[in-house]
Amino acid sequence: MKVSDILRIKGDTVHTVLSWNTIAEAATRLAGPPAIGALVVSDDGRRERVDGIVSERDIVRRLAADGAGLLDLTVADVMTRHVVTCSPEDSLAEAMGLMNRWRHRHLPVVDGGRLVGMISIGDVVKQRLAEMSTEAGVLRDIYLASH
Repeated sequence: MKVSDILRIKGDTVHTVLSWNTIAEAATRLAGPPAIGALVVSDDGRRERVDGIVSERDIVRRLAADGAGLLDLTVADVMTRHVVTCSPEDSLAEAMGLMNRWRHRHLPVVDGGRLVGMISIGDVVKQRLAEMSTEAGVLRDIYLASH
């Protein structure tokens, strides 16, 4: 199973934000609808590049440090600039490894430098559970057929 398989199921919608938007605007976008956990920062407006990512976690951590004044800061003040990404051709195991190593819950999917989707840890777990269910069914059928 590859990252592209997840994108085929869930779609390639990526919610983006501009680096000069306020955190208040970003928080409103995160709250939805639809409720999402992270926004990709892409200032070109065409998803040609990933300039950063801002997540609920980033905002909560800065809120603890800065208080309510955080809402007036810009996304650029809070975003993660070093964005870990994956490719549509990466396996789910590779994506899970990146998420685990870097402690990220969201991975932008980049193909040829262009943002083509986003996967979350929830997407990966859901797909892995579906695979495990299928594997268990096949093993059960093999066992029953052999007895």
